Amino acid sequence: MMRPLFFLVMALASYGIAAHIAVGADFPTFEAQTLDPEVGKVCYAPDWKKRVVIEDQTERDNVCIAPLDIDGDGQIDFALGAGWLNKNIGQIVWLSRGASLDEKWRVHLIGHEPWTHRMRFANLTGGPRPQLVVSPLTKTQGDGARLLAFFIPTNPKTDKWPSQVLNGSMNRMHNHWHLNWSGANEGNVDTVTASQEGVHLIPSQVVIDGASRTLQTSVPQKLGIGASGDKPEAKGAGEIKVGKLKNGPRFITTVEPMHGQACVVYVEPPKGTKTADGLWPRIIIDDTLNRGHALWTCDIDGDGGDEIVLGFSDPGPGPIKGPGVFIYKADDATATKWAKHTIDDGGIATEDLICADLNGDGKLDIVAGGRASHNVKLYLQK
Repeated sequence: MMRPLFFLVMALASYGIAAHIAVGADFPTFEAQTLDPEVGKVCYAPDWKKRVVIEDQTERDNVCIAPLDIDGDGQIDFALGAGWLNKNIGQIVWLSRGASLDEKWRVHLIGHEPWTHRMRFANLTGGPRPQLVVSPLTKTQGDGARLLAFFIPTNPKTDKWPSQVLNGSMNRMHNHWHLNWSGANEGNVDTVTASQEGVHLIPSQVVIDGASRTLQTSVPQKLGIGASGDKPEAKGAGEIKVGKLKNGPRFITTVEPMHGQACVVYVEPPKGTKTADGLWPRIIIDDTLNRGHALWTCDIDGDGGDEIVLGFSDPGPGPIKGPGVFIYKADDATATKWAKHTIDDGGIATEDLICADLNGDGKLDIVAGGRASHNVKLYLQK
């Protein structure tokens, strides 16, 4: 079988605030275009143009991908997580291109970490090169899944990629994200995670010895409780992104629980204040999803505040059943009121999405990939 690679709740409110949802007006509109009506058996992530990059060169199945110029030749390469099916062996590789994009790319082994599920490049050390950060879905040793950082060696095609465990205490770690948490000028970034245990900050603990920069295992700081329930699949959070409210604080947005029904926001308390339990206030902004699996934050309408772009893959119980693509906009700086804007209702079983200015007109657009619907769609902002 050919295996082409394409680029790419019910949340229980035992602790939280229910947000007011309104149907918004006077918001940017989008024109939908189908880039590929039948992308293949599974679409995990979207892309601008369909290319066969590799075929039958990795263990089944490819589950995550991250772009970077790994070998320093000025062209984008890809790290790839494979081996998702059967024994979930967690094959981690990187792909280098040939003389032209019409040639198959070459596969180079980085290592193995069972249940590898998500990966991103981030400069955790503040050094000259970023690291590849990998989050497995579940544990295979120790108390939890090992959040790992792989260091790019001098010759990435032949040298071993050293790795460091950043944390190993959480399970069902469905996704992670990176940002400069303190805002200081140190150059290194930190990690936030969504797991069965909730929302956590994993600070980068950098050790500098001359020209060498290494990382130490870090103690997580809990910021949000996530969904609560009797079973592991009803607890915690799945997707996670970070944004900033207009004239207001930062927020973290999640889908809860993993593959869940609720879009949730955690709002950063004002500086100098602290809640009794040290957690950020939890606000449920929509609990009518079904298998939420795609999340992004960006300033869609250009007013200085970030919106939440969300996709889910199965019809939900609410008046707007979906599945599809939706945008939530905060009505004020407290994030207790949000307007919901429907971009696609029923046209795509969204598995993942990204936002970027894809046609160079200065406006942010959306690209989404549908898993069950097998399609890739572009939504151009008018």
